[in-house]
Amino acid sequence: MKPRKHRRVEDYMSTAVITMKEGDTISAANLEMKLAEIRHIPVVDAKGHVVGIVSDRDVLRHASSLNGKPIPIESIMTRRVRTVQSTALAADAAQMLLDHKIGCLPVVGDEGQLVGIITETDFLSIAQQALRGIDVTHGAEDR
Repeated sequence: MKPRKHRRVEDYMSTAVITMKEGDTISAANLEMKLAEIRHIPVVDAKGHVVGIVSDRDVLRHASSLNGKPIPIESIMTRRVRTVQSTALAADAAQMLLDHKIGCLPVVGDEGQLVGIITETDFLSIAQQALRGIDVTHGAEDR
C-alpha cells in the first residue's frame, strides 16, 4: 500500500472519551474534568448519540451557583454541537475549529454514535511535531 497524502480525523482522534448523560450533575462533570485533566465532555443519549457538550468554562461559569445542589448538566450544556465524521480530512476538522472558534469536535460514526473526540490540543501537538521536522504523515496508509 502506498502512503496516504491526506490524514483523516481517525488518525489523530482520541477514542477513550469520558461521556456523561443529561441527568449527570455539574459537580460530577467538574470532578471528571479535574481527574482526567480534560476540558470537554460530550453528553450522549442511551444510544451513544451526541446530544450536547460541556466545557470547563461552562462548569466554571455555574460553579458558584451550585450551593451544594445537584444541578443536571443538561441545564448548562451546549445543545447545538458541531461534530465530524471519523473519515473527514483532519485539515477540514482543524478549519472547523478555527472557523467556529471552538476547542473540540466530537467524532461520530456512520450512525451518529460517538466514536472519539479531536481537540485543539491534538492539532497543537501535530503542529509542534511538524515544526520540529517530524513527519506527521508517516505511517498513514490507504484503506
